[in-house]
Amino acid sequence: MEKQFKVFVYEEGEPPVFHNGPCKSIYAMEGNFIYHMETTKFRTRDPNNAHVYFFPISVTAIVHFVYERESHDWHPMKKTVKDYVNLLAGKYSYWNRSLGADHFMLACHDWGPELSGAVPDLYKNSIRALCNANTSEGFKPSKDVSFPEILLPGGTMKGLLGGPSPSHRPILVFFAGGLHGPIRPILLEHWENKDDEVQVHKYLPKGVSYYGMLRKSKYCICPSGYEVASPRMVEALYTGCVPVLIKDHYVPPFSDVLNWKSFSVEIPVKDIPNMKNILTRISSRQYIRLQRRGQQVRRHFEVNLPPKRYDVFHMILHSVVRKCLQSLFIDD
Repeated sequence: MEKQFKVFVYEEGEPPVFHNGPCKSIYAMEGNFIYHMETTKFRTRDPNNAHVYFFPISVTAIVHFVYERESHDWHPMKKTVKDYVNLLAGKYSYWNRSLGADHFMLACHDWGPELSGAVPDLYKNSIRALCNANTSEGFKPSKDVSFPEILLPGGTMKGLLGGPSPSHRPILVFFAGGLHGPIRPILLEHWENKDDEVQVHKYLPKGVSYYGMLRKSKYCICPSGYEVASPRMVEALYTGCVPVLIKDHYVPPFSDVLNWKSFSVEIPVKDIPNMKNILTRISSRQYIRLQRRGQQVRRHFEVNLPPKRYDVFHMILHSVVRKCLQSLFIDD
């Protein structure tokens, strides 16, 4: 990939909807990836030399600048995406020759999958790199890319990495979060204020640090909200806490190359009442293995400026390469 793979980034479109995006919110990967894609060595200015073509669209920016709050009218946002693709299809031959199969977009906003549907060929044929990787909402593991939602409060990883050894984590399992979606109410109903070893909170007590609790815990619960994407998995990996995934229809990030079962625990929604028993049945040796493997894979979820080999930018691009090669039947 490093020696040969080239990406053509379309130059059309004006910021902030195009060529821009957030870098400090839970949707930070949109702005981060667009910026790095436009400055990376993988970029080619000659579209004839490209293996794949990138739409520098920020869905988060479209929602912010185009959507009229509380209107429930998605038409202007979808029209923005459709007009942009139609503009490029009319100007260049690359979209039409493959019906979008060698093109990709990236969206961390929950509405990314829906807005991609504004162009049927974009939805059906193109590689969609999505945080909201929900198979029940059209995510197709055979062609789409799941990548992580990463919360960067200050725009960098400063202060987010690191945690104590397993022997210095007195809490069995931790979660704190509001009542978003159908899973969290079940979690809170069964476990809020029920067990000192199971620290489940709707709101943390005043003066208690969220990241401090992550670092004190062996396992950290990562449930779906209204959508499957959440920064909690990455927060757990950053702090050395083993992620506990409680999600339906979710394809974890980079699962085409990472074995999530080796560094996380998956619990079906129906087993939430039995969560403590499931976790306590994991032996100390198994837990340490999960925790150490989590530390090993953490680099694949780190955000660097400039990007470093094997970090999240390279992982996203590597997954795009794999999907592109699969769709075009080119040997890797």
